Amino acid sequence: MEYPEAKICLVCSNGGHLAQLHRLKPWWGGRQRFWVTFDKPDANSLLKGERIYHCFYPTNRNIPNLLRNTWLAWKVLRRERPALIVSTGAAVAVPFFYVGKLLGMRTAFIEIFDRVDKPTLTGRLVRPVADRIFVQWPEMTAVYPGSIYAGSVF
Repeated sequence: MEYPEAKICLVCSNGGHLAQLHRLKPWWGGRQRFWVTFDKPDANSLLKGERIYHCFYPTNRNIPNLLRNTWLAWKVLRRERPALIVSTGAAVAVPFFYVGKLLGMRTAFIEIFDRVDKPTLTGRLVRPVADRIFVQWPEMTAVYPGSIYAGSVF
């Protein structure tokens, strides 16, 4: 997926998900972009100077925050109009992928490094609307048929 001039949305929870997506800076660093993540010290420190939209947490199995994040996705994606939404998870990716797909945006999910033999819940939920799924272990291509083994971000 090459979008050299297109705006991208990088959406993920903080912690390891953010660390892995941030490691792809050689790819996203020269692109117009914005982030969607939690308002947490590690995220704010790592993304200092970046454009950030803070989403609602906790997200896992929290229906009220799923609804809040769906509304946030609707507002942010309509305002920003990225060509591509990229995520390493976790649950905050789900509303952004589905709303993005409704708005005609492309989506790419990167399964996290610590998954070697089974998908994450987020991976299972976004798979129906993901244009591309990238995995970090060759074994995961059997878990996600049609996925692309891209190697490790580490």
